[in-house]
Parts: sequence; C-alpha cells; structure tokens
Amino acid sequence: MGFQPGKSGNPAGRRPGSRNKSNVVAAEFAKEGSELARVVMAKALEGDMSAAALVLQRISPPLRAAAEKVMFALDQSLPLGDQAKQIMVAVAEGRIDPDTGNLLVSCIEKVAGIKTVDELEARLAALEARS
Repeated sequence: MGFQPGKSGNPAGRRPGSRNKSNVVAAEFAKEGSELARVVMAKALEGDMSAAALVLQRISPPLRAAAEKVMFALDQSLPLGDQAKQIMVAVAEGRIDPDTGNLLVSCIEKVAGIKTVDELEARLAALEARS
C-alpha cells in the first residue's frame, strides 16, 4: 500500500536546523573561508596561474559578447525571403556585421516557421468547418 494522495509520508517533516552536507560545508567555510581566500590570493600573487584563474573567476564575472545596436531599415511589407536578402545586402555593404546579419536571418526563419504553423491552423480550421 503506497502513500495516499495529499498525505505526507513524514508529516512532522525534517526538523529545522538539521545538518546535511550543504549546511555543514557552509558552516566550515564560514569559519575558515577568509583564511582560505587569503591563501589562494597569496598563491595567485606568487604566480600560481591556477590560483590566479580561480581568483579572477570569482572577482569579475565572465565577459559576455554584446552586440552593438544597429540601425537598419527593413521593408516589412516584402516577403520574408526578400527581407532576408535585404539583410544579406546590408552585410555585404558593411552596414551590419555578419554575426548580427546571421541573427537577423535566424529571426526571420523563426517568424517564417510561426507563420507556416498559423497558416496550417487556419487551413485545418477551414476544413473542419466545411465538414
């Protein structure tokens, strides 16, 4: 016989403050963490590249690529394929960088997929309405 729905197998639950790996490690780190940080910093200053990498990873967040803002006029009245061609021309002329062009064409592909699904849903609804 298993547990009944909505009933806990341990109604009292775990006692607040009970020890587990996570809080044991946190408590030890709270005691010795600053000393450990000093040792790692000293090693980094002595030239230990592993220690230096560890310190730098913790001090500064990793750099993330940030795309520049582009001003690009896209004629949305054109079919999606022609819009993609506009983007490719802009890349070829150097008005936008290739990574941004790739991102924009990918967005157009996603819009095309969504548009296809919408059209299929409309056609299906029309067929169902006829029958």
